Parts: sequence; structure tokens; C-alpha cells
Amino acid sequence: MTESWDTIADWYAELVRSGSALHDFSRDSLLGYLPELLRGQRVLDLGCGEGIIARAVAARGATVWGIDPSPRMIEHARSAEKSQPTGAVFSVDDGCTLATVATASVEWVTAGLSLNNVPDLDAALAAVHRVLNPRGALIFTVPHPCFEAPHATWAQAGDGTMRRVVGDYLTEGFWRSSNPNGARRAGNQHRKLSTYITTLMRNGFKIAAVDEPTPDPRVVAAQPQRSGLPPFMLFDVRRA
Repeated sequence: MTESWDTIADWYAELVRSGSALHDFSRDSLLGYLPELLRGQRVLDLGCGEGIIARAVAARGATVWGIDPSPRMIEHARSAEKSQPTGAVFSVDDGCTLATVATASVEWVTAGLSLNNVPDLDAALAAVHRVLNPRGALIFTVPHPCFEAPHATWAQAGDGTMRRVVGDYLTEGFWRSSNPNGARRAGNQHRKLSTYITTLMRNGFKIAAVDEPTPDPRVVAAQPQRSGLPPFMLFDVRRA
């Protein structure tokens, strides 16, 4: 069976809620670029999945809408919200159009490990630009384009340490991981770092910050081989 985000949604929700070091690290890295207090602010969480980021942002006082193209993911997000209400609202929508979101209606857009799943980055960023108010900001993480390129693997070096083996960085487009325990078995869009930067600029964004967060102790404890490499890239961009 060819996997999709709907078919892996139950597994993914359980993975995140049982304590995934990488997902917690990605969430906390992104939250570090948002104000501690967001009361009165409106936030759209694009590609919200089961709601890990949307709930955390709502806890800071923001009005939060989470959207995801996977109906099953939205079911999980709504279920979590029902059991522990934060005020976040979740709905099915396409990140390339944001058809359910009004123009200039939010101050912030967050996208945690989701823009690497949209098939048309230009369309998604144009949609984000539309829904942000004139002073709005987009904060997002993606798997590091260099170290998480298609089919990257780990190999043991002569000194016994584990090293990342990377190939196909220049080959952009859709690919599917063969790892039965990885989210990217549902598919992923690989893009070069330069593609992210030029597409942001082309769609009316200016870059405020770029970060390559150092793996925290949770990540290192779970996957010691990652201690020397950033698993994600983070972008803080503003509407130009």
C-alpha cells in the first residue's frame, strides 16, 4: 500500500503524543521565535497535523486556526482539543490555497515541518502572503535540506563514530522514504536551500533570521548520532 498522511495519521499522532524528541525540539525551536505573550494576536498554523504547535501557541493567549489537508489529522487535532481545550480551531484546507482563510486576517503564520510537504511552494507562500496582515510574519521549520536530502543514511566511520552520508541534494522534487518508521514514507518535497530563499523573496518576503538549531539533550539522548548536525532549518520571514 502506498502511504499517505491520512493512512499514517493514527501512527503519527501516537508518535507525537507519546513524546517524540525531534518533534518536541522542532516545536520548541519554532516557539522560540514567537513572543511569550500572544494575547490579541491571530495565528494560522499551516499543516498543523495533530495540533502540536497550534496547542502550544494557543496556550500563549493567541487565537489560533490550524489547517491541514488530511481529514484524519484534523480528527486527531479536534480530539485532542476536546479533551484538553486551548481554544484552537481546526479545519481541513490546502496549504497551497488557504481557501478557508480571509485575506490579511492573521498576524502570524507558523508551519512546523509542513512546507516541505506542499507540492507547490510558490503557491503556498503566495497564499501565506495574502492571509498575513501588512506587518505579519511567517515562522517555519523544514528538515535540513542538506542533511535530510533524499535517501540520506548513517554509516559508521573508521573511528567508530556515526556519520551522515548524503547524496542527491541537487535533485529536487517528490520522494518517498523506505523507512517504515519514518513520517516521510508518506512522501516529502525536497528543495535546495537556495530554492527556499529565492522563493521566499519572489513571493514578497524578507528574511529576518535563519537558524540551524543545535540538537538539544532530548534529541541527543534519543539519537546520539545527531549531536553534531542540525536536523532542521528555521526561517523567520516578514511580509515585505
